[in-house]
Amino acid sequence: MRHKQPLFFLIGIGIAISVMVVFTFFQTIREREVLVDDLKYRTGLLADSLKESVEPTYIGSSTSTLQKLVDKFTNRERLVGLAVYDNKGSLIARSVDLSSEIVNKSETVSAAMDSDSSIGNMIRFKGQSLYIFAQPLHYQDRVVGAFSVVQNAGYINDAIGKIWKNNFFRSLAQILLFFIVIVAFIWWLVYKPLKNIVESVKSVRVGAGGDQSLQKVKGFTFFRPLVNEISKITTSLFEARRSASEEARMRLEKLDTPWTAERLKEFIKAHLRGQKIFLVSNREPYVHNKVKNEIEWSMPAGGIVTALDPVMRACGGMWIAHGSGNFDKETADEKGKLSVPPDDPKYTLKRIWLSEDEIKGHYVGFSNEALWPLCLMTHVRPIFSKENWERYKEVNQKFADSLLDEIKDIERPLVLIQDYHFALLSRMIKTKRPDAEICLFWHIPWPNAENFSICPWRKEILDGMLGADLIGFHTQQYCNNFLDTVGKEMESLINVEQFSISRDNHLSYIKPFPISIAFTSNDNAPAIDRKSFLEKINIKTKYFGLGVDRLDYAKGILERFKGVEFFLDNYPDYKKKFTFLQVAPLTREGVAKYREYAENVKKEAERINKKFKADDWHPIILDTRYHNHEELQSLYKLANVCLVTSLHDGMNLVAKEFVAARQDEEGVLILSQFTGAARDLKGAILINPYSAEETSKAIHDALVMPSYQQQQRMKTMRGAVKNYNVYRWSAELIKAVTGLG
Repeated sequence: MRHKQPLFFLIGIGIAISVMVVFTFFQTIREREVLVDDLKYRTGLLADSLKESVEPTYIGSSTSTLQKLVDKFTNRERLVGLAVYDNKGSLIARSVDLSSEIVNKSETVSAAMDSDSSIGNMIRFKGQSLYIFAQPLHYQDRVVGAFSVVQNAGYINDAIGKIWKNNFFRSLAQILLFFIVIVAFIWWLVYKPLKNIVESVKSVRVGAGGDQSLQKVKGFTFFRPLVNEISKITTSLFEARRSASEEARMRLEKLDTPWTAERLKEFIKAHLRGQKIFLVSNREPYVHNKVKNEIEWSMPAGGIVTALDPVMRACGGMWIAHGSGNFDKETADEKGKLSVPPDDPKYTLKRIWLSEDEIKGHYVGFSNEALWPLCLMTHVRPIFSKENWERYKEVNQKFADSLLDEIKDIERPLVLIQDYHFALLSRMIKTKRPDAEICLFWHIPWPNAENFSICPWRKEILDGMLGADLIGFHTQQYCNNFLDTVGKEMESLINVEQFSISRDNHLSYIKPFPISIAFTSNDNAPAIDRKSFLEKINIKTKYFGLGVDRLDYAKGILERFKGVEFFLDNYPDYKKKFTFLQVAPLTREGVAKYREYAENVKKEAERINKKFKADDWHPIILDTRYHNHEELQSLYKLANVCLVTSLHDGMNLVAKEFVAARQDEEGVLILSQFTGAARDLKGAILINPYSAEETSKAIHDALVMPSYQQQQRMKTMRGAVKNYNVYRWSAELIKAVTGLG
């Protein structure tokens, strides 16, 4: 509807202009008739008066005398000239400035002599409008010749043009005035009341009242019925919220009941008692970009944003992150702050601005060329650069300075630091603010001690991490690996029973917290027409497989494609019956290994498609576009099978998102045994992603699996995700870090 409004406006202007054109057209016709009649009348009077002089001179005088006479009447106002003809139509005399081409047009003169009457005609001559009037000359009641008067009729066109011009500007002014009045009318009587109603509904939706905005509308009789109904809805919603809040408080200590956003809010109120939450990550939850002169916001792909945005919506507080969008600065205040989500503000986002050198050294360099391959062990050699290490330290300090500025007046701030981009941040904060309660959550695997020992700055990284009061990993195995690494590299006291590390009179606890998602039941979601939806993305086969990943070499996309190839080789009956869609938005394009990997994925998809291509069917569709949450939910709901083949992954929330989306309790999840999710989702088909044969067989088993067995497996997995969702994860994490003192 928003895109149709300009069309309606243009149609209105078009109608108004059309009316103006039609009106002006008929006005000019009438005006032309009046001016032409006036010209004929005045020319006739002039001709009659001239005839009294021309006729005697023509009969009794010589040609030279006649020439002198006609020269007297040349170029007088609109009079172009005179011409005199004999009874054969031959020119005898003409005004000196009168063109011979005009006077030789003797049709009017001949017609006047033949009919023995005055005749006038309008002609066009070299772009000029002329009026030729001919009158016969008599001698003894005989026609002995004729003379013509040539008048300039251009002023008629000028007058018509002036009418068009005047009417245009007059109509334009009237149209503008009309639209100004209409806009003012709509603004005062429609838009303003509706705006107050929208503000009221929005306030009610976010739990901030709304009655004040409604009171402003009550004076508008037209909207009174609507206001009354909204008031009733407001009251009902307020009561429902109060009941939900009361219920959430009552079940705070009952771990057997599901955790919701409302329950987490009540937990925060009861447990933190006003203590502020500050979350730090490299990736921001909302990005603003300017695309074709329009400002658009989006949520980046990735597990951190997927998991933590619902938590921050429920808890409030501040999220500090790198501002990466091309229009991020313009949408934030002078301190880089703005309220998010943009359409329903719940918490504050503070953006940190990094230079190209800082991004290259911190994010592209040390974080993703050194720490990422070091921890994930995906057969990509880590690149350790002294220059990148220096940028890494500088950016950690930049975030520390910004965070310290925010917490300078806050007692016992709660700081939640996310992931490997900020291994040094905990120590930087703890040194300046010993009272801060700090949790560092490591979202990727922690390698064994031998693998980590190749890092030249391993001691500095471990010392920085041990500034946190609580260090969280996804699995117990990663906790064990971290303890072994610290024991090998650092002078410290390790308590294996409590899983704690004491160093420099500071105690850090190491605990597993398998992260999850915000499991929500959307029973009112509209049904999806499977056939028409899939045809829009060029999928026309009976079976549809799905993969959703960032274009990252740790996600095992090449291995996944090899498994699809083996499947079609081993089970040829599924050719032209199975299509695999790989959604893989580009990521970390500044890293050479990622660019190389993206190119290899593209080439592998093309190779397999070329191998099996038949008619308009391709077995693999590679889509590198960004897909929002709603689009992914539709794909999850329709896929027969979802493949998660990570070579190594801390958790992998795509697996849990797929499970949460399957309200029909159908579909099959094929899951890499090297993901953290493999420990939580017992109903998945577990595979070794390095084995194309295993992947091939798993795809076949999934497609032939009976519906009752799919439902049994899916019900088990949905129960696991529902019972341990991200709200429970965050509550346990916060309870753990705040209960250490």
